[in-house]
Amino acid sequence: MAARAAESKKAFDIRILDLREVTSFTDFFIVCSVSNQRQGQAVADEIEKALKETGELPVSIEGYDAAEWILMDYGDFLVHIFSETARSYYDLERLWRHAKVMEAQALTA
Repeated sequence: MAARAAESKKAFDIRILDLREVTSFTDFFIVCSVSNQRQGQAVADEIEKALKETGELPVSIEGYDAAEWILMDYGDFLVHIFSETARSYYDLERLWRHAKVMEAQALTA
């Protein structure tokens, strides 16, 4: 649902990393890119709204004001909304390269 909400606000290069066999602090990372600060905030707002409708509330949200890297912590999964520059710099996909990349449809099954 979070990935679909991000997609609805034109986030791109959306990846879902399955971390269940890699770490114990969370199950999934949802990573996406945005073109600018306003779009990053709009994506975060849409994700929060969509998940709130299902009763999911974030544990915390960091980086919203600057919007270079917005981190939304939902416990079982973390949403990372990056500017293109920040995503390239932090390169989470490389850091967590042992995680499986999942399709959003697989999570709803």
